[in-house]
Amino acid sequence: MEDLAKRKPTRLKNFDYSTTGAYFLTICTENRKNLLSTVVGEGLAPPAVQLKPCGKIAEKQLSLLEQRYPNIAIDEYVIMPNHIHLIIILRKGAGGASPSPTVSDVICTFKSLTSRICKKEFGIEKIFQRSYMDHIIRDRDDYETRVRYIYGNPMRWYYDELYLEE
Repeated sequence: MEDLAKRKPTRLKNFDYSTTGAYFLTICTENRKNLLSTVVGEGLAPPAVQLKPCGKIAEKQLSLLEQRYPNIAIDEYVIMPNHIHLIIILRKGAGGASPSPTVSDVICTFKSLTSRICKKEFGIEKIFQRSYMDHIIRDRDDYETRVRYIYGNPMRWYYDELYLEE
């Protein structure tokens, strides 16, 4: 029997991802398909992101996460053609019997709801690849670096490691 490649763990070992703090995340589409947006703009105009239908659904589901989980905030984000960068802030739990959600809980909910709607409306079987990339934001400088990265992402799109021609 052929040995399957073993996936590397993507989470920081022994870290509690329900801890209050800020997290920079990247969620990629399945096979890096350009399903979410188009980057437009030439010449002197700065590039802008125009959302495709699945990108509009993703944006709506991002905004609804704060209602679903009162102790999180979607601080900054950009929906690129084949990936999403965002900063999630987890605050102290809102109390009650429910434990605070982990970053994985929040992303799982987002991906599940977005995928379900896109499948129903457009017949797209799989929107996102398994898992996501994360970075625990350590301080103010780190936070500001991530925010600049999010805002500058459309300008770097054609040089991005996740760029694929449509």
